[in-house]
Amino acid sequence: MSDSSSDSVSLDVETIYLGGKEHIVRTGCGSVSVIVYGDQEKPALVTYPDLALNHMSCFQGLFFCPEAASLLLHNFCIYHISPPGHELGAAAICSENPVPSVDDLTDQIVEVLNYFGLGAVMCMGVIAGAYILTLFAIKHRERVLGLILVSPLCRAPSWTEWFYNKVMSNLLYFYGMCGVLKEFLLHRYFSKEVRGSADVPESDIAQACRRLLDERQSMNVWRFLQAIDGRPDITDGLRTLKCRTLIFVGDDSPFHSEALHMTAKLDRRFSALVEVQACGSMVTEEQPHAMLIPMEFFLMGYGLYRPNQFSGSPRSPLSPSCIAPELLSPESMGLKLKPIKTRIASKIHVAQE
Repeated sequence: MSDSSSDSVSLDVETIYLGGKEHIVRTGCGSVSVIVYGDQEKPALVTYPDLALNHMSCFQGLFFCPEAASLLLHNFCIYHISPPGHELGAAAICSENPVPSVDDLTDQIVEVLNYFGLGAVMCMGVIAGAYILTLFAIKHRERVLGLILVSPLCRAPSWTEWFYNKVMSNLLYFYGMCGVLKEFLLHRYFSKEVRGSADVPESDIAQACRRLLDERQSMNVWRFLQAIDGRPDITDGLRTLKCRTLIFVGDDSPFHSEALHMTAKLDRRFSALVEVQACGSMVTEEQPHAMLIPMEFFLMGYGLYRPNQFSGSPRSPLSPSCIAPELLSPESMGLKLKPIKTRIASKIHVAQE
């Protein structure tokens, strides 16, 4: 573990967000905000949000879903890492600071883990955050126990994404968090049902997201967008991953084909795909209930259960040695249920093989 006195400093800001405590950790690539929820003696779950979001706007729906929250908070201490300058109340980052690369952002994660004295962790990321955590897993395989990825990216931007990114970059730089930019971002995050139309009013989720976007410093968002827009293709590195990977994607997500591509390149013995119907990219906010059953299957592979199924509180670090051999089979990953299709109705329908 790095010497925290020289490499990073926590201000231990006594700001409480729904029971979480904010730490400002100084890294070689600038300061980063980490919100910590739960018992730090438990295994760690690290989250990373998408562009212009933080833990409140990207993961609140999932952690407000009682069943999912009980599953995750019973088994893990949650470490919500925000992209630089995306935390609640963030000030504008000095324009003289160099714009980070995706490699810089993954190096920040290493310093955060070292600061908290964490070894191997579970990771959950959304869109750009999923890319950052996947790159982190490729570069530091010994630090990642498993990946839960929502609408992930692994290739360099397509021509279409490059065009959208260029437009958003110009809007951020010249006009800030304007109405047109918000429309671009909402299209990135949500299905058309949530965004609304001339005949259908915008949902509460989309309206809440608009309000949260107003709080972002536009140049901080611009900096993160530059990093993501300049990302390299990491498809070849996926073959080196041996950690278990669970991928969620909405069938109305602009990144649906990217998630399918990534799934095809991962080792089928260690990965599973969940396609959520009538949903956009941010399954964590739009249909968090659809994530529950697949996550339960996934975490069973680590001997973890929801509270009513598990009498004790797991406190020892997760490791391959604690995984029962029968849970390493493809069936334990839910692969025999592929393709898993969830519907917008209250019941979750799983297509059996």
